Amino acid sequence: MKFPLPLILPVLLAACAVGPDFERPAAPPETALGAPPPPTDAAPGIAGATQRFTAGTDIPDAWWQLYHSPSLSRLIAEALTRNADLAAAQAALTVARETASANEGQFLPNLTGSFQAIRQKDPTGSVAPTAANNSPLLNLFTPQLSVAYAPDIWGGVRRAQESLDAQAQAQAFQLEATHLTLTANLVVAAIEEANLRGQVAATQRIVAAERESLDILKKQLSLGQVAEADMLAQQAALAQAEQTLPPLEKQLAQQRHQLSALLGRMPADEPADRFELTDLQLPVDLPVALPSKIVEQRPDIRMAEANLQSASAQIGVAIANRLPNISLGGALGSSAARFQDIFSPGNGLWSLEGTVTQPLFDGFTLLHKERAARAAYDQAAAQYRSTVITAFQNVADCLTALQSDAAALRAAVAADDAATRTLTITRKQLELGAIGYLALLNAEQTALQARVTLVQAQANRLADTAALFQALGGGWWNRPAPASSRAR
Repeated sequence: MKFPLPLILPVLLAACAVGPDFERPAAPPETALGAPPPPTDAAPGIAGATQRFTAGTDIPDAWWQLYHSPSLSRLIAEALTRNADLAAAQAALTVARETASANEGQFLPNLTGSFQAIRQKDPTGSVAPTAANNSPLLNLFTPQLSVAYAPDIWGGVRRAQESLDAQAQAQAFQLEATHLTLTANLVVAAIEEANLRGQVAATQRIVAAERESLDILKKQLSLGQVAEADMLAQQAALAQAEQTLPPLEKQLAQQRHQLSALLGRMPADEPADRFELTDLQLPVDLPVALPSKIVEQRPDIRMAEANLQSASAQIGVAIANRLPNISLGGALGSSAARFQDIFSPGNGLWSLEGTVTQPLFDGFTLLHKERAARAAYDQAAAQYRSTVITAFQNVADCLTALQSDAAALRAAVAADDAATRTLTITRKQLELGAIGYLALLNAEQTALQARVTLVQAQANRLADTAALFQALGGGWWNRPAPASSRAR
């Protein structure tokens, strides 16, 4: 059985693509993170629940809903529609996809239509008229259809398309990374606002307590039970406590500005929602992804992998540019002195052409471009390894932080309880004149620091839990029609 050449040639050309075929890097070993950590310590009060870690558990796409805060969910829903960085990433993805689609036209012949109309007068004093009717005036109408095609003999166009498709894939994962960063930043910003509000409230309570102590000392001074120096020292302690409030209030205002910016609003257009630590519930069942899943789920790793594939394809493009290339072309049309005679017999014209080009000497430009492409691939490979290592470091750091946060919160609760009881007893003893002022001052300072430390410990558990969800990829793969699934 014989096969015609027009059917055989495309098959042969399709099988030939110079340059390396991309292979996905191997996933890290399953022991890269070790066994899941044991459950964390528990503590009374806010964010004190025991957290459990389960290997292989999936992450919901709206993982922030595990904090059970309607206000937080509302803000994130608004930010996903108004945030400028997210809109810019979506536009960049569209640019990358359209650029890749535009390159697909090189696989098809280029068809061009033209129409030319000429009116010409010959210089009869120098040359004889060129028209068939021996007139010096010439009208010429020429419609023409031209076709040009360059067969992708060495697969350079296919490698270029592979590179552009990979770049579009990288941009899709850049969009997912922007989405993940935005949601994680909003969660952390809300927790930080709650943290600052808790510190402000704790400081205000200590200030009120120190004012009461100052009133007690003033009464005792009037009765001659304490020295004026004790009363003045208490005034200084009260002023120092009051001095800590403005910086906290400044940080709280700046945190509100950050929330507005993340929502795509101006600073004066603050959200109506306010966040307190009591409004946020600590997620207790936490996932620990397997290493093979982490490289699938982290948008930055997937983006680095797509960049690696793009660099691999560019090697093929550089090699193909050094090899012979064929271009085919042709034209079909007619030409007539009168418009109505365009399609008359004898006025038709056509042409066929074929060109083979081979770079012979270019000052080694193409050679160095190929070497540069190979070096760019080595660079992308090193960047991919660095991204993977950093990703696993992030996960390990988060798991360690959550264990440490739980132990720190348990100790902070105990310290706060002890400091509060000590302050209460010391204040009663001072009222009875059983102790001096210095003991009260020490008790007040200890109580203030213990309460601020407790608030910070509660916020740390909430924030580091959000960091773990971010480090594991954030569950983008569970969203309906994620952007990355629509990339080539």
